[in-house]
Amino acid sequence: MIYPSLSQAKALSEGYDLVPVAYEMLADTHTPINLFLSMKETESSCFLLESVDNGEQWGRYSFIGMDSKAEIKIKDFVVTVKENNMKIQQRIDNPIQYITDYLNQYKSPKVENIPKLSGGLVGYFAYDTVRYMEKKLVNAPEDDLEMPDSHFMVCNEIIAFDHFRQRLLIIVNVPVNGDFDKNYSEATLRAGEIAQKIKMAVPKHKPKQTTGELSFSSNLTKEKFIENVEIAKEHIRKGDIFQVVLSQRFVAENAPDSFDVYRMLRATNPSPYLYYFKFSNYHIAGASPEMLVSVEDGTISTRPIAGTIKRGKTEKEDKELENLLISDLKERAEHTMLVDLGRNDVGKVSRFGSVEVTSFMQVEKYSQVMHLVSDVKGKLSEHKTGLDALMAVLPAGTLSGAPKVRAMEIIDELENEKRGLYGGTVGYISFDGDIDTCIAIRTVLFKDNKAYVQAGAGIVADSVPEREFEETENKAKAMLKAIEEARGI
Repeated sequence: MIYPSLSQAKALSEGYDLVPVAYEMLADTHTPINLFLSMKETESSCFLLESVDNGEQWGRYSFIGMDSKAEIKIKDFVVTVKENNMKIQQRIDNPIQYITDYLNQYKSPKVENIPKLSGGLVGYFAYDTVRYMEKKLVNAPEDDLEMPDSHFMVCNEIIAFDHFRQRLLIIVNVPVNGDFDKNYSEATLRAGEIAQKIKMAVPKHKPKQTTGELSFSSNLTKEKFIENVEIAKEHIRKGDIFQVVLSQRFVAENAPDSFDVYRMLRATNPSPYLYYFKFSNYHIAGASPEMLVSVEDGTISTRPIAGTIKRGKTEKEDKELENLLISDLKERAEHTMLVDLGRNDVGKVSRFGSVEVTSFMQVEKYSQVMHLVSDVKGKLSEHKTGLDALMAVLPAGTLSGAPKVRAMEIIDELENEKRGLYGGTVGYISFDGDIDTCIAIRTVLFKDNKAYVQAGAGIVADSVPEREFEETENKAKAMLKAIEEARGI
């Protein structure tokens, strides 16, 4: 079944550049994992997005992206676009505006029964993207990983699993310009071709042959991390800041296959944002619990997570630790401060008086830790875009501090290397204007036979340095465990 029909698509096309059409087929013999395995080896770039609600129920949709129309990379104000077998590089003073202008060429309507990711930009903005907007951040640490500041696939075709209806949707976008009837026919033919590939798909997975012992190390000793905490507390005592998030980065030598690590993460640490990206020279696997920004039908949402404690070994201990977290004055004060920062960030791009906290300081539990969580919402101002909302919040206060800019300056002074992906955002910007992004935490970067995991802790006036160090270890534990266990798949 294909929808919308030609006549319906024509009616929807008024004022737009693209119209998504969907080829629907039964999906009861396929899973996102086995379909992705059958296709990823032939693609230089591809992705898989999944979701688990409250750590126990799979979200309605999983998305696969293959054969992207183009790729956009930004690094040090240089924008590189690969499209139609051509690569164009140009230095641009405002790379974020470039993304906005690019998206303005591809506006599409919302179509009934087609999920909100029907095509668009899928990828990430690194933590260091903030340097394009905040000119005070001039003393960047060493760029040892040499990651792009942003990297997006431009997806004209999306494969969506509807887990609720046991259906698979092959979504192809029809260009409005030119002969619409012909464009519609070509799009439906293309969807049919993809459907045939799916019917013939056989999972192909050759786990990476790892040699040598798996070993972990950190870019900081415990003593150095504790010293950094004391320096941060001195800044707080002097009134420079109220809070700052300091991190350490773990590296695993002789890393296992990146997709096997993703499989372990989704099994052992199911999260609202599960993602796997294969780019030409690096891969990303993540299980983030924390939304950065969602924009849907003009409503902006952000979801600060601040306040963390480990899970208990028994139900009784788990409840005791939950009560300890809820009653911890330091954690509550830190959480309240970061909710206020989230309100201020959302307020920059929201209609006056529309910002509200819709849920405050709830406990959410994950495989290794539990968190305090709140929800902040606002209505997007008339002349602002979803990308404006994303840039207003990036990086989240929960990964930087307050006041945000001064906290980021202190992070630059105390952390030896650029954060890169850690603390940035992963997700999509749909052609219909909606956005869904998470904070790039609980994420593993694979590059040059190594796996990198970074985790941080919020430092406030009464922080105990040893406890903050332990918090970073607890947050990294699920990823490090997944890396270890993936070698046994």
